[in-house]
Amino acid sequence: MELAARIREMILRGELVPNQRLVELDLSEQFGASRPAVREALRELAGEGLVERVANRGARVRAIGFEEAIEIAEARRALESLCAGKAAEVVTDAQIAQLRELGTAMEQAVAGGDREQYAAKNREMHDMVHEISGQQTALALIRRLRGQNVRQQFRLAQKPGRPDVSVVEHVAIIEAIARRDRAAAEAAMAGHLDSVIHAMHEVHAETEAQQAGREGAAAAVS
Repeated sequence: MELAARIREMILRGELVPNQRLVELDLSEQFGASRPAVREALRELAGEGLVERVANRGARVRAIGFEEAIEIAEARRALESLCAGKAAEVVTDAQIAQLRELGTAMEQAVAGGDREQYAAKNREMHDMVHEISGQQTALALIRRLRGQNVRQQFRLAQKPGRPDVSVVEHVAIIEAIARRDRAAAEAAMAGHLDSVIHAMHEVHAETEAQQAGREGAAAAVS
């Protein structure tokens, strides 16, 4: 795997967190790559919006604010819906069987409380829909947007009860594609992303309330 892809994957998995410094020497030693190669990889990731360069301080993982995170999710809604609709038009019987297997695996993961497995199958399902659709331009944009929004995705995944809601939405997407119903597939995917956006607002409001509570408690003590 090329260096930029390896660093990108670490950001997507949350191994590199927002605002974390990306030191060229450290990355060079970690990956056994030259510093010019690391520099070029960071330049590529900066172009994708995953990394930012700070004057006199090098590079760091770019942090995404809440309003931008919502805009990203809204853009993904349009792109993901396009892919779902296209997939419904061209999906094969074998691919339908694979999608349904993923749906079953997701349901089993939720029933067993295995969030890590659910997250992996969730992503695998979306990736498969993208692949079936054949929409390479949309896929490239989705990958970039998903990488930028990884922190919000992690926080959302920790929201109590969210997997129970999400898995039903994913199964609905799978079944719409299996019926080869483009309109239904687009609507199911759009509905899922609308649900994600609503949940993001809820998580943000809860976080803000908790922060206000901590600040109030600190003021009372002082």
